[in-house]
Amino acid sequence: MEANHAGVPPMLGIIGGSGIYDVEGLTDVRWEAVETPFGNPSDELMFGTLDGFPIVFLPRHGRGHRVPPSELNFRANIYAMKQAGVTEIVSLSAVGSLREDLAPGSFVIVDQFIDRTFARVKSFFESGLVAHVSMADPVCARLGDHIEAAANGLDIDISRGGTYLVMEGPQFSTRAESELYRSWGCSVIGMTNMPEAKLAREAELCYATVAMVTDFDCWHEDHDDVTVDRIIEVLMSNAEKARSLVRALAPRLAGRGDLCARNCQTSLDNALITAPDARDPAVIDRLSTIAGRVLG
Repeated sequence: MEANHAGVPPMLGIIGGSGIYDVEGLTDVRWEAVETPFGNPSDELMFGTLDGFPIVFLPRHGRGHRVPPSELNFRANIYAMKQAGVTEIVSLSAVGSLREDLAPGSFVIVDQFIDRTFARVKSFFESGLVAHVSMADPVCARLGDHIEAAANGLDIDISRGGTYLVMEGPQFSTRAESELYRSWGCSVIGMTNMPEAKLAREAELCYATVAMVTDFDCWHEDHDDVTVDRIIEVLMSNAEKARSLVRALAPRLAGRGDLCARNCQTSLDNALITAPDARDPAVIDRLSTIAGRVLG
């Protein structure tokens, strides 16, 4: 499937928590099991239609939140989305705030990442077929524009731009780490968007993150005053806002053209470095859905 190329209709993929899938107006809902060459994704994919526009949802941690961050099969998740025909992915992710002005309940359209994970497979490419994609601008600004416009008029405190520090987890950061990340100028901290964004780039998919703040990280002097009940309250409120955002975003994407002006759909054009006669046929076959456009 050559996502975002002429003749391929747009399809929105949403990766996030199970609370966001009950979108008002979503019809033709069905859950479908998907197999990939990289194993099983976190859960079945939920297909639906919103005002005639196809949407695919994937519970990142599985329904019931069964899979911890470091055990997520990121490759299978992104592969399943690409295989399903998704052309752009919006990641809805719970995060902690590293800035005073980003209070619990606020949303951030992230534009940069710092990847501090170390226990995850981060590429579809491997021995037998090597590729290096650019991650200078790790998200699709065009998709970010649509998200920002969709949020206008909604009761969402949303800001544009910020750096998401992705930590390994599952433990939260120490106070020293939290202060270090603040000194780096990071805005939010979470455990899930890397290597998700890197794999989406390799799959030539538009990708954007909406980071949903649930609490201040441990740097904040009032952190100990935050109760579990309060966190759950914020999570529920954020899920409601996320559903409204998806509802407003879908019609904007339905009317777009075939090509992404940010060239997400051609990110592999100059990425393959292994000589054609040295490429492993088995790897080529495994990556036909991801890189078939450039592998021929």
